[in-house]
Amino acid sequence: MTNSAPQDKAPQGPTPAPARPTANAMRRALKRARDGVALDTAEAAVLLQARGDDLKDLAASAARVRDAGLAAAGRPGVITYSKSVFIPLTRLCRDKCHYCTFVTVPGKLRREGHGMFMSPDEVLDIARRGAELSCKEALITLGDKPEDRWPEARQWLEAEGYDDTIAYVRAISIRILEETGLLPHLNPGVMTWTDFQRLKPVAPSMGMMLETTADRLWSRPGMPHYGSPDKEPAVRLRVLEDAGRSSVPFTSGLLIGIGETYEERAQSLFALRRVSRSYHGIQELIIQNFRAKPDTAMRGMPDAQMDDLVATVAVARHIMGPAGCIQAPPNLVDGEYARLIGAGIDDWGGVSPITIDHVNPEKPWPQLDELAEQSAAAGFRLEERLCVYPEFVQRGEPWLDPRLLPHVRALVDPETGLANADARPSGLPWQEPDEGYVASSGRTDLHRTIDTTGRTSDRRDDFDEVYGDWEALREQAAPGMVPSRIDGDVRAALKTAADDPTRLTDEQALALLHADGPALDALCGVADDLRKSVVGDDVTYIVTRNINFTNVCYTGCRFCAFAQRRTDADAYTLSLDQVADRAQQAWEVGATEVCMQGGIHPDLPGTAYFDIARAVKERVPGMHVHAFSPMEVVNGATRTGLSIRDWLSAAKDAGLDSIPGTAAEILDDEVRWVLTKGKLPTATWIEVVKTAHELGIRSSSTMMYGHVDQPRHWLGHFRTLAAVQRDALAKGVAGFTEFVTLPFIHTNAPVYLAGIARPGPTTRDNRAVVAMARLLLHPHIPNIQTSWVKLGTEGAAEMLRSGANDLGGTLMEETISRMAGSSYGSYRSVKDLIAIAEEAGRPAKPRTTLYGEVPLERQEAAAASDGHLPELLPVLD
Repeated sequence: MTNSAPQDKAPQGPTPAPARPTANAMRRALKRARDGVALDTAEAAVLLQARGDDLKDLAASAARVRDAGLAAAGRPGVITYSKSVFIPLTRLCRDKCHYCTFVTVPGKLRREGHGMFMSPDEVLDIARRGAELSCKEALITLGDKPEDRWPEARQWLEAEGYDDTIAYVRAISIRILEETGLLPHLNPGVMTWTDFQRLKPVAPSMGMMLETTADRLWSRPGMPHYGSPDKEPAVRLRVLEDAGRSSVPFTSGLLIGIGETYEERAQSLFALRRVSRSYHGIQELIIQNFRAKPDTAMRGMPDAQMDDLVATVAVARHIMGPAGCIQAPPNLVDGEYARLIGAGIDDWGGVSPITIDHVNPEKPWPQLDELAEQSAAAGFRLEERLCVYPEFVQRGEPWLDPRLLPHVRALVDPETGLANADARPSGLPWQEPDEGYVASSGRTDLHRTIDTTGRTSDRRDDFDEVYGDWEALREQAAPGMVPSRIDGDVRAALKTAADDPTRLTDEQALALLHADGPALDALCGVADDLRKSVVGDDVTYIVTRNINFTNVCYTGCRFCAFAQRRTDADAYTLSLDQVADRAQQAWEVGATEVCMQGGIHPDLPGTAYFDIARAVKERVPGMHVHAFSPMEVVNGATRTGLSIRDWLSAAKDAGLDSIPGTAAEILDDEVRWVLTKGKLPTATWIEVVKTAHELGIRSSSTMMYGHVDQPRHWLGHFRTLAAVQRDALAKGVAGFTEFVTLPFIHTNAPVYLAGIARPGPTTRDNRAVVAMARLLLHPHIPNIQTSWVKLGTEGAAEMLRSGANDLGGTLMEETISRMAGSSYGSYRSVKDLIAIAEEAGRPAKPRTTLYGEVPLERQEAAAASDGHLPELLPVLD
């Protein structure tokens, strides 16, 4: 352990001891720890070097913090463990960590008579033996993405019918649940956001050690993680954040003594605290001490000393606070149980009566009787927990998928959230609900009563918990709170825009996005001239009905006032018959389209979307089904286990005609992770719409703006959409139908109520966005739509004079913007839309979803009803 970085090769032996902190610095840091004052990184680095009486002082204050947390959690004097089996699903890995003996190579596996992966029979044999001994956790550990490095791994997966390692992990987890009843805890290494969506339904908890945030240990030749793409600290931190965004109870921690400095170790602990604060999803931190192993590049490196481990546990306890859970592996502490308990741990981790620790095979697990005796000697009672911690069991949704609840309930003590020590696991079915699509429930008349009685309250009851830590989010959002001004040559930019907008540079585009006064008027004039030359004067509109089939959602989008928990007063879910009834009603009054979107309801199976599309097509064969945002597509795909392409193909076969390009918000993850907690990342949104386009499923495109964003984010969003459309056209597919501007409605939006977001865009912002959309998306996306539901009649007319050519639809019902606080109603008649066009001095023309001609019969039906439902038309339950 050193306090300065080695310069080239990985440490091969002892290095000079770091300069000790001064006695005064140590006294000051210890006093702050005793007094419960928040530590900073420098103070934590000092305390990590506490030794002798100073270390005893530090440990004592850490233990008091731990004891306060246990008392608050309702389990004072309890130290926990999980009775588990260790399943090394594969020991192949694409990484090359210099201290690891877990990982091997295909040739060695073959010589030892093993396959590239454990077979299902081998896995289930271990799990069944564990169940017989009342183990409750199946710890599934494996190397990172072995198929990316080893052809043998890829061939094994292909031969067994799996697209990738994650697919096999998912499949084997289901078999463990169904055939043994053990609860899988998954450690497959680095995972993407989509991987979490695939695995969350089959595992109550997952994990991945952060190890360290010291980038040099990964980036420099000879360092412990050099040559290991999955050990890049930024990548591993992103995994922790994606776990939090996905509401996955997650285990992480540090590996100490691999060459990091005390300052780097302190920085790593604060990085873990930041993620924990932001998402409340880290269920435990493991502090693991490095042990040198033969036949590794770091075999000559000294083991991390016990004082180092004790000090790191104590500092971790102070940093994570009383609510944190801190674990030290009991087989790596050389019998020093009392010292670790005295430093503030509250958990011993997984202990197996039948399998070895395959990562540290030279260190056997202690016997449970011994662990109980050692804990009792330190004044603690040893109690069994599940792989998922009690706090997350008791939180329930969205932290536990409904399909796992029967398995967890079979093994848990409902009073404490700990394990029921007398429960013996047995297999239970893992499947979608037997009844398929859920029944109608809740406030199904909200589409009408939102305009009369309104919403029950301005926020959900779980406002303070469901969206993450507001204070941490406020810090993250600060740069976007006030858009910065950009000085640029607006006159030259306007000339380029008028001559050839495709030649606008980013600097020129930013100058125009900031334009105001006469410059803004000139910009809108240029955009309107371009609109006229490209699509003419007709203002198009569509007779459509919005059908939001459920507002039950646990994704945690911080801008959304529509989402409700299933128990909230305003929650509802429509039955398939109700969806079909509404589509039929819309057809009878001249609609050519239904636009259907809903919340990510945890009880809806992934096939529910097929059922919805099919129900509409069976009732009204001629209706265009414009449905399911990219977020819903990913939800359906991960719930069914299908790829995005296969799921979209099945949806198309069921009747899906096109998809809305919503769930885009701002296609910049800097902004997305402030606006949303669990929604899909930018790259996944792009993947969904590109795949849809390739399958002949066209989509709209959208941008929601005016919250925590800046004009530079708008520019990036436009450039991204243009690139996606260029790619589609190059492949000979039509791609986007239009671009829709969605001004942020702030009134009831959680991120605004928390004091983080701006109160929506200004009129200047709206005009600039519409005008620049016309210019920057030219010639790739010719149709620019403005939103009457968000801007009203006068605002929409102004946007028609600023480059827009489309008014969207009659809607007939609109719940999402109205729940957010829009004051412009839930529908517009055909005459209303024509009047908006006339206010802009332009003629109006009906269109289809794909901007085609509307059949005469549909036009006549719309004219007869004026495109909206009779006021008393019933919606039957």
